[in-house]
Amino acid sequence: MPESTKEVIVIIPAYNEGGRIAQVLCNVKKAMPQADLLVIDDGSTDTTEEESRRFGAGVVSLMFNMGYGVALQTGYKYAKEGGYRYILQIDADGQHEPEYLNNILKELKLDSADVIIGSRFMGTGSYRPTIVRRVGMLFFSFLTSIITKQKISDSTSGFLGFNHKVLEFLTSEFFPIDYPDADSIVMIHRYGFRIKEVPVVMKAGTGKTMHSGLKPVYYVFKMLLSVFVTLLRKYR
Repeated sequence: MPESTKEVIVIIPAYNEGGRIAQVLCNVKKAMPQADLLVIDDGSTDTTEEESRRFGAGVVSLMFNMGYGVALQTGYKYAKEGGYRYILQIDADGQHEPEYLNNILKELKLDSADVIIGSRFMGTGSYRPTIVRRVGMLFFSFLTSIITKQKISDSTSGFLGFNHKVLEFLTSEFFPIDYPDADSIVMIHRYGFRIKEVPVVMKAGTGKTMHSGLKPVYYVFKMLLSVFVTLLRKYR
């Protein structure tokens, strides 16, 4: 764990991203030379950990593949203990363009919101999901917008940033450790934090995806249930 208070950390959850992670780290460091880089190796069986350490990034390795949410919360706990002021996160498969991290950080420093979501649907990017995924994204964005009473165009974005005040919530028992997407946005809103979207560019990921086989069916069911439980839960 880091011992001194730092300003910016970029958290990168990764599972079997060997052959890709080094380039992602290089691109992030080029875009954010002032930031510390932290890879959460989620029980990879390939060279993800070795490549990350060789690049010089901080690495926390989980013994088993625990899932996206657990990997993220591990990074959040690391950032909280390290006293980081601004926390950014980006995927390890290369689909997020790291240069847009600067736009997210700028909004955080301006204190325009506590959580800044990078939306792939606000700009003119080349991201083109399948019809099924697009419908799912639109549905959960619509649902999230209704609940939060503000326009949320990309509730499933993993490209975002937040200030240190949000860490108290994200490291609590309330954080969904399965697939934190629309449900976590609803929770953050109900906890009283301000949310804002900024345009970013994403491209199709080349790594592992949860949207294969029967996983999308489980995801939709789980997300709807999680959002419903979130609406019933008291946070204060």
